[in-house]
Order: sequence, then C-alpha cells, then structure tokens
Amino acid sequence: MAAIGAMDRSQQILDSRYSWGRLGLTLLVALIANTGIWMIVALLPDIEADFDASRAAASMPYTLTMIGFAAGNLLVGRMVDRLGAAQSIQIAAVVIAAGYVLSAFAQSVALLSAMHLVLGLGTAVGFGPLIADISHWFYRQRGIAVALVASGNYLSGAFWPTAMSGVLETGGWRAVYLWMALVTLAMIPLAMTLRRRLPENAHQTAEAAATARAATTGLTPRMLALLLGLAGIGCCVAMSMPQVHIVAYCVGLGYGPAAGQKMLAIMLLGGVVSRIISGLVADRLGGVRTLLIGSVLQCIALFLYLPYDGLVPLYVVSAVFGLSQGGIVPSYALVVREYMPAREAGARVGFVIMMTILGMALGGWLSGWIFDVTGSYQAAFLNGIAWNALNIAIMLWLLARTRPRAAQLA
Repeated sequence: MAAIGAMDRSQQILDSRYSWGRLGLTLLVALIANTGIWMIVALLPDIEADFDASRAAASMPYTLTMIGFAAGNLLVGRMVDRLGAAQSIQIAAVVIAAGYVLSAFAQSVALLSAMHLVLGLGTAVGFGPLIADISHWFYRQRGIAVALVASGNYLSGAFWPTAMSGVLETGGWRAVYLWMALVTLAMIPLAMTLRRRLPENAHQTAEAAATARAATTGLTPRMLALLLGLAGIGCCVAMSMPQVHIVAYCVGLGYGPAAGQKMLAIMLLGGVVSRIISGLVADRLGGVRTLLIGSVLQCIALFLYLPYDGLVPLYVVSAVFGLSQGGIVPSYALVVREYMPAREAGARVGFVIMMTILGMALGGWLSGWIFDVTGSYQAAFLNGIAWNALNIAIMLWLLARTRPRAAQLA
C-alpha cells in the first residue's frame, strides 16, 4: 500500500503547479540560450561586408553554428539524462559565452565559422535538451508544455537581434557578440532553480502508453528515429530558406536589412503563435498528425514566396510562413515521447532534433550556393518546396502504416 501511495504522489507531480513554474523558468533559459543561432542571421550582411565575402562564404558561420547546434542537441541531451538540467545548463552557458567572445575577435570567415561551431554546441542546451526535460514534468498537457518551451527558440530570435540593433549601429557586429556573452552568463544562476529531479516511478503511466503506441507501428525505436530524422532533414531544408536568407533577400531587392530583420521578427513571432496552437492541437490529435498539418501549411507558404516580392506582400507572406511552420520541429519531440521510453528521452529527442538542425544547416548553405549560381532566390525556394514534399510523403506513409494496426487494437 505504501508503494502504491508513493506512486500516486509521484504521478501527481506531473502537470502540477510546480511543473508550470518550472516551465516558466525553462522558457527564460531558452530565451537566452537560443540567441546563438539567430544573431548570425541578423548580422549576415554586416559580416559579408566586413570580410568582403560571397553570400555562400558568409553563410558558412551559420552552417557551422547549426552543425554544432545539431551535435549539441544529441550530446547535451545525453548529458541531461545523466546529470540533470541544472548542471547541463551551467556547463553550456560557459561554452556559449566563450563562443561569443572568440567570435568577436575572429579575423576571417574561416575563424568565425570555427568559433560558431563552438557557439552552436553550447546553444543546443536551449532547445532539444530543455524540451526533453520539460516533457518529463507533463503528461496530459505535454503538447502545450513542449510547444511553449520550444517557443523560446523563436522568441529569442525575435527579441535579441532587435534589442541589440542599437549596439550594432554604434559598435558593429563584434560589440553585439561581446554584449551577448555577458547576457549568457545569467543562465548560470537561473539553472540553480531547476535542480529538482523527478522520482523514478513518475513515468510508469507514460511508459505504458508509449509501449502500446510503438506496437501499433511495427517499427523499432531505432527505425522510427531514423525515419523521423530523414523527415526532419526534409522539412528543415525547406524551413531554412526564408529564415536564414530573408534579410539578405530584402537587401538584394533594395529594401535594406532593417526590413528583412523586421520580417524575420514577424516570421518568428508567428512561429511562436504556431507552436502554441500546434501544442494544443497535439494534445488532441497526437504528434504525427500535428506534424503533417504543419508541414503541408509550410509548403503552401513557400509557394507564396514565388509570385510575390513587393515589400508589403513579403511582410504578409513572412507572417503566413511563421504561422504555418512553427509547430513542426516540436512535434518531432512529441512523436518521440509518444512512442519511445522516457528514460531515453534526452538522447532520442536529441537525435531527431539534431537531424532537423542538420537540415537547417544544409538548407542555409544550399540556398546561398543556389543564389551564387543563379543570381536569384527563386530556384532556392523551389528547392525548399521539393525537400518539403519529402517530409510530407514520410508522414503520410507513417500514418498509413499506423492507422490499420491501431484500428485492430481498438
């Protein structure tokens, strides 16, 4: 009876007031940590001009950031499984701050790219690992909890480049990096508020549900993770085209970097709204269907960039794009948690998120290369649409494979 009582109490921790308070603190950490992947997007024209580099070469720091970010999601995810969130965040904060400082003193694109690899590695703590950690503290409302923490990524991109615009104007992009190094150190005391760990038996209900769902697919966890990873590459090559190149696109059209930065902010704020709505939808429809809906909407939004390049239409299309795609990447984490063991959450979520980020890295560089070859972003948008179609096909295949088996069990 005592064991049953202890299990009931551990279950009551999930979706509790403490869970929501922890979510708020986690979101604050994410708001600071994720800036490492967005600053390079906002500063791309300045860095290109400073080093007199081609568009593809100037995109390499972003690509190396995303490669580091990808590897960090897997490595830091495993670290969270072993050490917990607090210690992992503190270690990552030091790495991020070092990455900013070293980047500020880089004297070539090659050195800047290498420093951004370090920056991306630490920045990863703000995404997959935090998503995996918060998923342990929710069951019934896991979808919206994961979506809110994932929104920290977009909120970071919408807030910090705008907040640092004055520093950029007066001191240049190197001064921005030094200021962000100081801001990042605030994560160290914040991490102390996340030291609490869940009891081991708190996941029994979630484990049983995940085992039952996994049986309906006929796929092993490894096979499912690989399939989700391939889908993640497809959707994020497509996603990276507007997110990485919108500022440079606006400069090329003659609208200036400020217009592009505003479009990026609108896009990312729309992504926040999209992630919250997708989280609510996922709590009802599940991760796979929510992911498919987001991917289809993203593909439609990409098509809208092809006929419209006026200033006002671009603002509208960027808002539509943000509202379409924001919930896609968090949905991968939900699928992992719905089908795989909780004890592997950090590593499994980290792997799938790593693959989505590699897609962003590939897409960011590939779009720059296509621009250099063709002199236009039209072909880059078409390339993104083709990769998006791959993601949609995989999700449709997974649903088609799952539904008949699920119906038999019902």
